[in-house]
Amino acid sequence: MKFLITGLGNIGNEYAHTRHNIGFDVVAAFIQKHGGSFKQDRLAYVSEVKWKGRIFICICPTTFMNLSGKAFKYWMDKEKIGLENTLTVLDDLALPIHKLRIRGTGSDGGHNGLKSIQETVNSVAYAKLRFGIGNDFPKGMQSDFVLGKWTKAEEPIIKNKIEKSVEAIEIFATQGLNAAMNAVNNYAFD
Repeated sequence: MKFLITGLGNIGNEYAHTRHNIGFDVVAAFIQKHGGSFKQDRLAYVSEVKWKGRIFICICPTTFMNLSGKAFKYWMDKEKIGLENTLTVLDDLALPIHKLRIRGTGSDGGHNGLKSIQETVNSVAYAKLRFGIGNDFPKGMQSDFVLGKWTKAEEPIIKNKIEKSVEAIEIFATQGLNAAMNAVNNYAFD
């Protein structure tokens, strides 16, 4: 059983640990928990993690957000992983900061990383773990907000959500999509 776990974000120190890069941070936390490490490879930082008889190919694309689909498709094809065994982790403005949501299908919701994947695989039917970042910003300031760092008040919530997201990846791979959805979709973080 092989899975492709993709964290969406942008490479470069100026993007590290920003709201838009939470996909990178979740995948890095999963890899760290399971004793793996990243290496730079074709179109992505890649780590192979083995856990409970499963192989996780974990990627953080180095293509920048708008071309995430190139890395996603390359590693899916290279590792011969079916679309149903992929989970993509991303930030979501439409979800409040205290929420996570997993779905097995669904639109890109205006997220350029998802739009790129959707165009590349010609489908919306792949699992997504949406990490709520809220939308607490003045009109016209969306870009600054998304590319900004977490506030001190948000950090404890984010730490808990990252841990729960790692758990969701594990549940997705061992018990399936429905179990992962049940574990996180109604969970509220304080």
